[in-house]
Formats: sequence, C-alpha cells, structure tokens
Amino acid sequence: MIEIILLILLLVLVTVDIYFHLKSTNKTDFDEIIAKAFEKISSGFKDDFLKSREETATNLRTNREELSNNFKNFGDTLFKQVAGLSTMVDTKLKSIQEDNSAKLEEMRKTVDEKLHQTLEKRLGESFKLVSERLELVHKGLGEMQNLATGVGDLKKVLSNVKTRGVMGEIQLENILEQILTTGQYVKNVITKAGSNMPVEFAIKIPSKDASHADLLLPIDSKFPMDKYHALVDAYEVGDLAKIDATSKELEYAIKKSARDICEKYIDAPHTTDFAIMFLPVEGLYAEIARRNTLYEGIRRDYKVVISGPTTLVATLSSLQMGFRTLAIEKRSSEVWQTLGEVKTEFDKFGGVLEKAKTKINEAGKEIDNLVGTRTRVIQSKLKKVGEFPTADEKLKLPGT
Repeated sequence: MIEIILLILLLVLVTVDIYFHLKSTNKTDFDEIIAKAFEKISSGFKDDFLKSREETATNLRTNREELSNNFKNFGDTLFKQVAGLSTMVDTKLKSIQEDNSAKLEEMRKTVDEKLHQTLEKRLGESFKLVSERLELVHKGLGEMQNLATGVGDLKKVLSNVKTRGVMGEIQLENILEQILTTGQYVKNVITKAGSNMPVEFAIKIPSKDASHADLLLPIDSKFPMDKYHALVDAYEVGDLAKIDATSKELEYAIKKSARDICEKYIDAPHTTDFAIMFLPVEGLYAEIARRNTLYEGIRRDYKVVISGPTTLVATLSSLQMGFRTLAIEKRSSEVWQTLGEVKTEFDKFGGVLEKAKTKINEAGKEIDNLVGTRTRVIQSKLKKVGEFPTADEKLKLPGT
C-alpha cells in the first residue's frame, strides 16, 4: 500500500513538471504529450496494480496459511492444556468428593450421636415435665372436682332458707366475738315482753345508774339470697323488665324482714328504740345501701338500721369505745369515794403520828437523862482505872 501511494505522488509530480514544461509549447503537441503520458501512466498503473494484487494475494495466502497453522497449533495446545486441566480438575474433584464424603460421614456420625443424645435428653426432660404437668393437672382436676362438689354443696346450702339463716347467724356471731366480750352481748334472748320470739343476738348497753338494768340492742341476720341472685342474673342478661321485677321483689323481702324485726324485737324502754338488720354479703348490702329511698324509709318507718359485715364491725367498734368510756366514768366515781376514805384515814393516821411523836420525845428525854448520869459514873471509875490502882484497892461502882 505504501509503494502505491509513493507511485501516485511521483506521477502527480511528473505530471505537474510536464505541465509547466510544456506550457510554452503549442496546444497540439501538448495534447499528444499528455495523451502519451496518460497512456504510459495508465499502463504503469495496470502493471503496478497487477503486481500489487499478486503480492497482496500472495501475502494474504501466506497470512492465511500462517494463521491457519497458528490456529491449529493454538488449538492443539489448547486442547492439550484443556485435556490436562480437565484431568487435573477431575482428579481434584474426585479427591475433594472423597474428602467431603469422609468429612460428611464423620459429621453425620457426630451429628447423629449428638442429636441422639440431645434428643434422648430432651425427650426425657419433656416426658418428665409432661408427666409432672399431667400429675398437676390430675391433682388440679381432683381439686376442681372437690371444688365443684363444694360449690354444689354450697349452692344447696344457699338454696335452703333455714340453712342460709344459720350461716348468717354464724357469721354474725363471729363478728361479735371478735369485737365484743362475751359479757357484752347475749344470744337467743326474748327482748319484747309478752313475746316468745327470741332475737338471734342482743348487745348489752350498760346504764350510767347501776340500779337500772342494761338496755338491749337487738341484732338479727337476714339472708334473701334467692332474690339477690335473681337480680344479679337480670343485671348480667341486661333485661330491664326482669331487673325491675326482681328489684321490687328484693325490696319487698327487705321491707318484710325489717317489719318483722320491728314487731318482734323492739320494746323500748327495755330495748333501744331501734334494731340492726345484718346482711351477711357485702354485695347484697351495697345493693340495698345504694337505694337511698328504701334504706332511709326502713330506718324511719321500722326503726331498723341495715348493716353489712364492714359497717357492722365499725358500729360495734364505736359501741365498744362507748362502753369503755362509760366504764371509766363509773370507775372514776368509785375512785373519788375511795380517795375520800383514804383522806379520813390519813387524818386519823396524822393524829396517831403526833401522839407517837410525843411519846418518842418523852422516851428520848428519859434516855438522855439515863445516859448522862451513867456515863458520868462510868467515866469517873474509868479515870481511876487510868491511875493504875494497887491490888488492895477495889473498883466500886454505885450500888455495889
């Protein structure tokens, strides 16, 4: 390609030179010269082009042969290398597979052993835990069965009016025993003259004057649980008509109980002018207490104060404080009387002390006189002893 470019440049230069050389000649000669030159150049171009084509073809053929030989050699070499690499890879893979198989087998054995031990341990612990839980469940079921039996028994008890009354009486007695002493209340006593209906309990309220008998405060327990449970069930269902009906039934039962207490147990002035109705269940008491019209109406019309367990404890505690205050007042009068008697005796004791003092003074004077006389006689005799008397001298005391 470079030779062709140089040849073209040479031809251009020759052409230009001929053009400037022949410019001065005539046109005919110039045309002939140009024609011959172009013919010569054309012939040269053809020859050169043919040579160039032959050389190019030869070079291309040589290059193809070299490339073919190179590709063949490269292919052979690559094939040999790939074959060697494949063999080496196969060997390595086989070695890795064998090694992995051995490792995996070892890991499998280790995992199986560990898994077996862990599984056995966990299963043992789980079975132990399940066994313990089943035992607890069995125990709980037994307790639930006992509880169900107890609830059934309690339901039977609560469904019996007489039994409910006994339960209320027992609860009331327990509260009284906790707050008051046994001498401050009585049980099953008739409080109304001409009646043969004893009240369950009556509190003794002492009088300030010891000559008067103690007043009795009647306390009777009532337990209309059937009416109360019917009302609670109506509240849970939300049946307004049933709530209204059961409320009226409960109010009627409470009013009837209050009227019975008033007619049977209140008898002023032998008793207080009011009595206490004890409701053993706080929920029942709260249901009545929130009906202010009913609560105040019973207190006003029947002179009965409704009380639950908590309010009864507070009432009894305040009564106990009153009893103590009254006892202190009674004892204070006795103390003043005793102090008066002590004062009289102390005055008498003062007179006796004065007489004793006079006698003691007189005895003292006599002792002083006696001590003075005898002391002087003894001292005079001792003085003589101090002068070392002879054996013929005798120590003579007065009266010897």
